[in-house]
Amino acid sequence: MPITVLLVDDEPLVRAGLRAVLEAQPDIRVVGEAADGAEVIPLVRQLRPDVVAMDVRMPLLDGIEATRVVLRTVAPPPKVLVVTTFENDEYVYQALRAGADGFLLKRARPAEFVHAVRLISEGDSLLFPAAVRALAAEYGNPSARDALERVALTEREATVLRLMAQGLSNAEIADQLVIGSETVKSHVSAVLTKLQARDRTQAVIAAYESGFVTVNVTQP
Repeated sequence: MPITVLLVDDEPLVRAGLRAVLEAQPDIRVVGEAADGAEVIPLVRQLRPDVVAMDVRMPLLDGIEATRVVLRTVAPPPKVLVVTTFENDEYVYQALRAGADGFLLKRARPAEFVHAVRLISEGDSLLFPAAVRALAAEYGNPSARDALERVALTEREATVLRLMAQGLSNAEIADQLVIGSETVKSHVSAVLTKLQARDRTQAVIAAYESGFVTVNVTQP
């Protein structure tokens, strides 16, 4: 089955360019377009896309609020990929905190956009972990420092969360810890449940904001 994508951007030329890039791939299909976040909810309910490529700044309803509403009202929700002009942008960080699964710059190469859509749809790796670290360093919430300690992660779950924060996929975590991939999935699931995180992106943000993982923007 192809990965289905809904494109959301107020610039028709941007949507046309993204559509052309994605529809050149045999495993990806664009199922719809929207010019504003206000149009997203009915389209998501109607089209049931796997991934929503969401512009973060739009005139009526921005990508942050549109992401919140989609994740709150649609079940099961799609993955959300924020597509933005500026990398070091508080809007991007707020979109990630609202539940977006990752972000991509509009100046990214076509191959990077295709890779991001595939990675987001699979959900077992963090998109651009160094960029997420940089955003956490810039906009993180120091008052959350003690929050993660209260969820009582096991030693193995804590190790898995640290490896997730480094950007390792489930397969890479399994190799590093010399355990099976299904065991890794179980640990990741337990971490997400304890942190009340929708996915690994939100879990990693919580880890940085709480101080559980030290932010190092030079880490690859």
